Amino acid sequence: MPDVIEQQDLYVSSFRALERKFAARDPRWLSRIRQEAIRSFAELGFPTVRDEEWRFTNVAPLTNVMFQAAPDETDSWKGEGLERALAGDSPDIRLVFVNGHYSERFSVIRNRAVGFEAGSLAALLRQKDGALEAHLARYANFRIHPFVALNTAFWQDGAYLRFPKGLVLEKPVQVVYVSTADETPLISSPRTLIVAEREAQATVVESYLGLGPGVCFSNAVTEIVVGENAVLDHYKFQGENERSFHMATSQIYQDRNANYSSGSISLGGALVRNEVNAVLDAAGAECALHGLYLVRGRQHVDNQTTLEHAKPHGSSRELYHGILDDRATGVFNGRVIVRPGAQKTDALQKNRNLLLSPDAAIDTKPQLEIYNNDVRCTHGATIGQLDPEALFYLRSRGIGSEDARNMLVYAFAGDILERVRPAGVRAWIEAAFHARLAQGLSPKEVL
Repeated sequence: MPDVIEQQDLYVSSFRALERKFAARDPRWLSRIRQEAIRSFAELGFPTVRDEEWRFTNVAPLTNVMFQAAPDETDSWKGEGLERALAGDSPDIRLVFVNGHYSERFSVIRNRAVGFEAGSLAALLRQKDGALEAHLARYANFRIHPFVALNTAFWQDGAYLRFPKGLVLEKPVQVVYVSTADETPLISSPRTLIVAEREAQATVVESYLGLGPGVCFSNAVTEIVVGENAVLDHYKFQGENERSFHMATSQIYQDRNANYSSGSISLGGALVRNEVNAVLDAAGAECALHGLYLVRGRQHVDNQTTLEHAKPHGSSRELYHGILDDRATGVFNGRVIVRPGAQKTDALQKNRNLLLSPDAAIDTKPQLEIYNNDVRCTHGATIGQLDPEALFYLRSRGIGSEDARNMLVYAFAGDILERVRPAGVRAWIEAAFHARLAQGLSPKEVL
C-alpha cells in the first residue's frame, strides 16, 4: 500500500497530466485558481491525527486506496436504482450527476421562471463564465483545507442553481450525486454552487448515493450565497455504501436578514466527514444547523461545524443527534464564533449522542469563542444509552426487544427528522432511516 506522501505525490502528478485539458476549456481566472489550489494541496498534504482539527479522524484508510478518476458513463448508465433513491414527489427541478458528470437524460428542468438558472457548472462555463467568476471558489478556503484544495483543482462538473431576486419556489430542487463504483475504486469531485438572491425563497435537497457495490470516494464542495432577506432551506443526505469514503465541505455566506437552514443526514460510508461553515456577515442574519448520524460496525463519521457571527443582531441554532452502535466511532466539533462587532448575538448549540453498544465511542466538543460582552450564547453536549425503564415498559406491553429498541432509537432521531419541512422529503428520509434500522445495526466490518 502506498504511504501518505506517495499518495499526495500521485494526486499532484495526476493534476499535471490533466493540466492541459483543464487549461483548454477553463477561463483564465479559473485556471489560476486551479493552479493555486494544487500548490496548496502540495504544501498542506493529507491531514494526520497530529493536526488538531483531525486528531480524532484518521484518513489513512482513505490514502491506502488507489482511486481512479471516475469516467464519464452518463450515456451508458441505465439508471438502475435511481427512482427509489429520489427525494419526495416528482420535482420541477432535478439535476442528476453520475460519478460527478451531468446526466441530461435523468435530469428534469421544468421551471423556466425568468432569471432562474439550473444546470451543469461545466456547461455554464462554456456558455458564459462571467456568471460564475464572482462566486465560484470564492468562499470555501482551499488555501487551508487539503480536501477543498483537491476538489478545487480536480472538479469537472457539478450543480449550479441561481434563484433570482424575489423568486419563490414551492417545490424542493433536487441535486443528486450518484456513484456507480464496481470493481475499481473511483474518486469524484462534485462541486455545487447555490446563489439565492435578494428576497428569493427556495429549498434544495443535495443527496449522495452509492448505487454500485464498489468503493467510491466523494470529495465534495458546496458553496452557498444567501442574499438580503432571502430564505434558503438546504438538506444534505449522505447514503453511499459502507465501503466508501465521503469528505464534504459546505461553505455558506449570509447577507443582511438572510435566513439559512441546514439539515445533514448521514447513514452510510466507512469514513465520513461533513464540514459546515456559515458566515453571518450582515446584521439580522439567521442560521439553523441540524444533523443526524446513524453509524454501526466500524463506521466513522465526523461532523465539524463553524458558525461565525460577524455582524450584530444575528441568531443561530444548532442541534446534532448521533446514534452509534457496535464499534462505530463519531466526532462532533462545533464552534460558535462571535466577533467583536457582533453585539446582540443569540446562539444556541447542542450535541446529543446515543450509544447502543459499550464499544461505540463519540468525541464531542461544542465550543464558544466570544469576543463581545453583549450576547446570549449557550452550548452543551450529552452522551447516554437507551433508558432501561423505557425498554422494560415497552417489553411489558408485548413489544419485542428489537422493536422496542428501534422505537426508542426512532424517538431520539425524531427531534431532527421532524425539522425537515417538506413533507415528501421528510417521508423519504424517514423511510431511509427505517430501512437502516430494519437492516439491523451489525454489518460486516469495513475497515
